[in-house]
Amino acid sequence: MILRTAAARLHTAQTALRPAAGRQDHAVPAAAATLAITGASIIAFTLAAQRHAPQPPLTVGAPPQAPAATPAPGPIATPSASPLPYAVPARIEIPAIKLSAAIIALGLNDDGTLQAPQPGPDYDKAAWYTGSAAPGQPGTAIIEGHLDSARNGPSVFYRLGATRPGDLITITRTDHQKATYRLDTIRRYPKTAFPTDTVFRDTDPPSLRLITCGGRFNTRTHHYTDNTVAFATLTPPPTRHHRPELTA
Repeated sequence: MILRTAAARLHTAQTALRPAAGRQDHAVPAAAATLAITGASIIAFTLAAQRHAPQPPLTVGAPPQAPAATPAPGPIATPSASPLPYAVPARIEIPAIKLSAAIIALGLNDDGTLQAPQPGPDYDKAAWYTGSAAPGQPGTAIIEGHLDSARNGPSVFYRLGATRPGDLITITRTDHQKATYRLDTIRRYPKTAFPTDTVFRDTDPPSLRLITCGGRFNTRTHHYTDNTVAFATLTPPPTRHHRPELTA
């Protein structure tokens, strides 16, 4: 079941989506920013009786009315990585939480809400928002995923809250190149005080945001109260260390 609220509706006059051929601007579309005020409430649906997903402690974000007052979490010290050209992401892997899943590309619904994987074969896949940077490009790439479902239990980002700073996130793209990100921080924000600018604004180095639901499940509204957000920065891929051969 897909959850939407009136606050997730987008203002058409503010929406500026890039062409499908590649990102041409350096500003996160207002489409994504407006949706974030509700904490991407399209993500996840569950029953209170289900096992609770791991999640970080609650962080109180800046009010949506004053997003610029909230500084973005700073990246941890990592070597610089060269940006990649535009290419659609195809798969995400986070070895630390044993996550490996396909990525689909989604945009906006006719009513201006962000599309989400629908029940069926795509439900447990991650979804890249086509109005954001492609993984590896300068700017901010946005990938979201369901937490769980009442029918099938844990979904693609069920264990996102168990990640820790330093964990690697690898995005395989359709051009067969891989964008490797190092996790800077993992935060949980109340949907009523979601720091839109902190999460969705573009950054100079290529960055990544992974978003799912979190907090308490409200059985009356069928909404989670919070959102879990992972912040990551592009980093050089890990170097393979080979065990030296023994000689006689």
